[in-house]
Order: sequence, then structure tokens, then C-alpha cells
Amino acid sequence: MTTIGQPLDRVDGNVKTTGAAKFAAEHFYPGLTHAVLVHATISRGRIAALHTDEASAVPGVVAILTHLNALPMKPAPKPGPFNLTSLFSGTSVNYLQSDEVHWEGQPIAVVVAETSSAAREAAALVHAEYTVMKSVVDFEGAEEDAQPQPNNSFFPRGAKRGDAEAALATAQVSLDLRYTTPPHNHNALEPHATTAVWDGDRLTVHDATQSIDWFRTHLALRFSVPMTNVRVLAPFVGGAFGGKFAMWPGTILAALAARATSRPVRLALSREAVYRTVGGRTPSIQRLALGADRDGRLTSLVHTSVTRTGKVGGHFEQVTSPSSHLYASENILTRHDIVRLDLVPNHFMRAPGESIGTFALESALDELAYELGMDPIELRLRNETAVDPIDGKKKFSHRKLPEMYALGAERFGWHDRNPEPRSTRDGRWLVGTGMATAFHPGLSTPVNVTVRLSADGSVLVRCAFQEMGMGAATAQAQITADALGVPFDAVRVEYGDSELPMGPAAGVSVQTASTAASVTQACEELKQTLKSMARKTGGDSNEEILRRAKVPHVEAVIGSESRLGRIAGRIRFLPKFMREGQRWIKAASGVQFCEVRVDAETGETRVSRWVGVFDIGRVINAKTAASQVRGGIVMGLGLAMAEETLVDPRNGRIMNPSLAEYHVPVHADIPPIDVSFLDDPDPTTPLGILGAGEVGVVGVGAAVANAVYHATGRRVRDLPITLDKLL
Repeated sequence: MTTIGQPLDRVDGNVKTTGAAKFAAEHFYPGLTHAVLVHATISRGRIAALHTDEASAVPGVVAILTHLNALPMKPAPKPGPFNLTSLFSGTSVNYLQSDEVHWEGQPIAVVVAETSSAAREAAALVHAEYTVMKSVVDFEGAEEDAQPQPNNSFFPRGAKRGDAEAALATAQVSLDLRYTTPPHNHNALEPHATTAVWDGDRLTVHDATQSIDWFRTHLALRFSVPMTNVRVLAPFVGGAFGGKFAMWPGTILAALAARATSRPVRLALSREAVYRTVGGRTPSIQRLALGADRDGRLTSLVHTSVTRTGKVGGHFEQVTSPSSHLYASENILTRHDIVRLDLVPNHFMRAPGESIGTFALESALDELAYELGMDPIELRLRNETAVDPIDGKKKFSHRKLPEMYALGAERFGWHDRNPEPRSTRDGRWLVGTGMATAFHPGLSTPVNVTVRLSADGSVLVRCAFQEMGMGAATAQAQITADALGVPFDAVRVEYGDSELPMGPAAGVSVQTASTAASVTQACEELKQTLKSMARKTGGDSNEEILRRAKVPHVEAVIGSESRLGRIAGRIRFLPKFMREGQRWIKAASGVQFCEVRVDAETGETRVSRWVGVFDIGRVINAKTAASQVRGGIVMGLGLAMAEETLVDPRNGRIMNPSLAEYHVPVHADIPPIDVSFLDDPDPTTPLGILGAGEVGVVGVGAAVANAVYHATGRRVRDLPITLDKLL
């Protein structure tokens, strides 16, 4: 291979850095109008009256849509294991179809105007009167009402081996601890935006989505048109992290407004509107109990969590999943419980479950190491496992944690530290170091592609995947170039358009591996076609073979775009997926090392050094992979030290819906981040790829918390780690 693994520049780098790339809210159509949402100000109830006269009088207002005059829509599909479209419904609410209010912030009207300023002015003048109903919005107050998460084929509610509670009670050394994490909200560089245009019963949508194909399917269902009548375009997406995975009110109501007014509509959410209408990460209350013998071998591991969903939607997060896979113990109990609240439903956010679950697990391992007087890495090595800790049989397809512990410790200088808490000082700064393990499942989904090789030597790859900044088109061009033995510059990739062959959603770190599987299959078919042609006509190079055969190009097609063809593809995929799931545990993994400096008088905490070593299988592009993982670490630093959505426990209103009050890391908060990869292909995955998008955020919270304890002697079990918790 000559291209795969190289740190090549992104093929879309020039258009993005020069401003030539057009994002969802930058497309112009003749007669374009602008829409703004009006939000409910109660968390549960009914609209008794809606006053719009004053808003309608604002010059430039085209229409004000409410439940009293909105066109009918079909409701969102009901969740079900065989109805994957339901995963992409942010909520079950059929917007503007009734007077019901289900959460504070729910859209109750849409103002459409000739200009965005007129729309905003008019939206502020829409006033509602409500019949208020009792609501439940206080997560901690509802903890006692938590119920077991129902089992389903995608998200098991827990796992059990042996009798963990009994083993905990008789363990030589035991800890029984409580950890909490707050809600988080998405803050992508590009807020959610939609430009919607109807031409008869044909809908074109420019959207900041990370799931083009499912958006298309969902819109067709909601507006009762054939799927082929809907076109979704998202060639450039300015970040997403799970927030643009589902269909939220803005997209639906932009399309509804465009249909009602017979005008193109642009609906770009303000930052506050994103907080109030787009689900973020659930808060969590976690119990982490460990039992061990004096040699550090675990005899019991208990990890339970309470998280929230909305009463009108939301997805539970597999918070305790890492505890089912990372460490050996004869007795393990994991369980997920949920409470349903009258809040905007939570949804996926980068490494959902694993990012906050490892905060508890890896912090507790650190606490146990101190209790035993043992090095935290040594404790982990003593509990390393080669098989699934739950069933004792299933193997890991790729598990290189001991190698990563060794490499990371060497690069970081781990063994040079004084393990005693509060023992190292640099002037006014207390210096501490901590580490944690990262673990994120590796999955794949069906993908359709076409690959065309032309007589001039150029190659065209077509697939409706998303580019959200991770370099997806660059990676697929590298894969294609090596598979066909052509120069990288000869490959062009078309993506971001639902009229292309069906692509995967860019979530759960599946996009690169899933697309690569189909791309390499198509390339193999092309090579077989060329060999067959060469036997008949002769020719050494691809170009010469095609010239002698007198054909302009040859093309390989993977998958079918017909409705029945898509269903058949999924039916063929699922048995293989289930068989592999019963045989292997596939996951990207890593080790995070952190150094912090804490002001002894003020509690100000600075992360001063970071080293991460990761096993993501084969590295397709060294530059973009490192960027992906560094971005995950930065996001993890926000989780650890800054980010917290504040919800008023009386009325469910988000109190800090802006970047002025919801704090995310900035350049001054981030140290140099040393990232390295094993670059060892997983033999069971396409091209050996495991996925790089999410593993970087996993373990970061615990690594920081462990370093803070080492620096100060104060253990923080409730994120974020703010200075008030250290004083």
C-alpha cells in the first residue's frame, strides 16, 4: 500500500479554508424566506390561546404557522427493532398538529418572513396562554422513580455474572462509590440549519445532517410523498457529534413552512434554539462498587446507572457497557435504569454512554489502586482479560491494552512520578498525573457504492456519506487508490447527496469502515472485470485495456437502490452482523495520560500535558486520524472541567443556553496533545478499521479526575471539576 496511512491533506481543505464551501444556511433560491421558531415557556400543558395579531403586523411577515392553521403531517414512526427510521426521530411529537406542550422550549409556532430580522422580531411578539399541567423535570428528585431500561436488540439493559453483591460483601478490600455527571448540550461550529424547497410534491432540503439517507426516508414518511421525491443535500456539515443524527423540529418545520407558503424557506437555529429543541447528553447517577483481594485481583464489579429520557422520546445510553468488557472478574453486575421527564428528549452525543461511564469506572479503579498501594497501570494489568468477562468465551477481535499501557507510560514518563498525592509542587502549582483506559465498540452497517474507472485513468467513487470535518472523502479516495493501484490524485469522490447510492449515517464510528467494505468490494469486482477484458483484448495498464476494448469506462455497483433491494441488503447484512456479535467483541481502545496543575490557593486547574495511545485498527490517514482523536480529547476536557447544562428543577427551563454561559474549552485551555497509534489492522473488520471518531473522548474525564486527586489529595466524583469543588 502506498497511499493508505499517509498524512495526506484533505481533498476539501481548500474550499473550506477559503469560504467557497456552502453550508446548509448558505444556499439561495429566488423568493427565499426566513423562518424562526416560537418556543413554549411551560414544561407540560396545553395552549389555551395564541396571540399572533401583533406579530402578523410586522412588515415582511409572510405567515405564522400554529396548530390552528398548519398543514397536516403524519406522526413520527413508533420505535421498534425492525424500524430503524424510528432511531432518527428526535421526539415522537407531531409538531403544530395539536395544542399539547411536552417540554419547555417545544416549538409552538413558526414565523415566516422576507428577512431574518423581521422573522425574529415577529417571533418575539407571539404570545401564548396555557393550561398548565403537572410536570416532572428534576432529574435528581426523580432518582427513586427510576425503572429498569427495557431490553431491546440494540441496547441491552445490563449484564450479570456470578453474584457480585455477595462477593462485594466478603471481599478483602472493597469500595462502594457514587459518581454523577451533568447534562451536556451540543455546540457544533455550525448550528442546526435547513433550507427547504418544494416543487409540486418534490422536496429538496439542504440540511446540516449526519444521516442523509434516513433524513430522506423520514421526510418522505412525514409528508406522505415517495422517497424518490425527496432530495437531501449535505456536502458540508460544520460539526455534529451526534446532535445532527436525528430529525429535530427545525428540519420538519422548515419543510412544513415551505409547503404552506409555497416559498423556499431557510430556518437557521440560534444557539439558544439548539439547546431548547435538540437533545443532548443525559445526566447520570452511577454506583461503582469494586471488591478485590490484597493482590489487586477483582472479585466483584458492580456498575449501575440512572439516566434520563424524555416522555416523548430519547435514547438510553449504555453507561455501564465498558464495565462488561474491560476487566476480568468472576462476579459482575451491570444495570441501566431510566427516568422519563418532561424535558427535551436526550439523544446521542459523542461516545454516548462510554464517555461518562468510564468516568466512574476508571476513577474507581484509581481509587482502588490507592487503597491497595498499587500502581494504577499494574492494577489494570492484573485484571486484563483475553475473553469477554461476562460469558468467559467470546474473544476480542483485537485487544492490545498491555502494549498501549507500556507505550503510553514510556512516552508520558509515568514511572518517574511520585505516587503520593500532593507530593509534587512547582511554585504555587500542585502538580498531578493520572491515567485511564478508553474503550468504544466497533460496528458496521450496509452501504451502497459505485466505483467507475474511465479510459483516461480517472476513478469516480459515488456514495451518500457525510463529511463533517473528519476527512471522509479523503480517506475513501486513499482506500480506492490503493485498491485499484492508481494515483491518489486520479480518484474523485462524490458524497453528501441522497441521489447518490445509499451511504451510512456518520455515527457510532461506523462510516469509514462501512464505506470501505463496499468500496473495496467494488474495486475487486472492477479488477476482475479488467482481467476478463484483458484476456480478450490484451493490454497491460487499465487505460490500455479499456482503449483496446473500446469502452469509455467500467463500473462496479454494490447494493441496490430499489426499495426491495435495500430491504434485501439489510436482510443479508443482519444475520452476518448477529453471528459476528456472538463470536467477537470488536472495539477501538486506548490509554489516556494526563498532567494537571492546580493553584493551591484558588483551585484553578490547568491541564498541562497529555499523551494518548490508541488502537483504532488500521490508520487510513495519519493526519486526519490524529485530528479526530485530538478533537475527542478536547471534547473530553470540556466534559471533565467545564461543560454543564443547568436545568431549572422547578420548570425545566435550560438556564445557560449560550456559549456565554455554557463553557467549552478554548485554545488557552488545551495543552499540546501527543497522539500515537498502534496502526495494527483488526483481521475481522473491513481493511482492519475499528473507528477513530469517538474513542478519543472516552476515559478523558477519569484521567483528569485522577490527576487532580494526585495533585491535591481531593477526590472529585461529580463532574465538571470546577474550582469550588477543590477549595
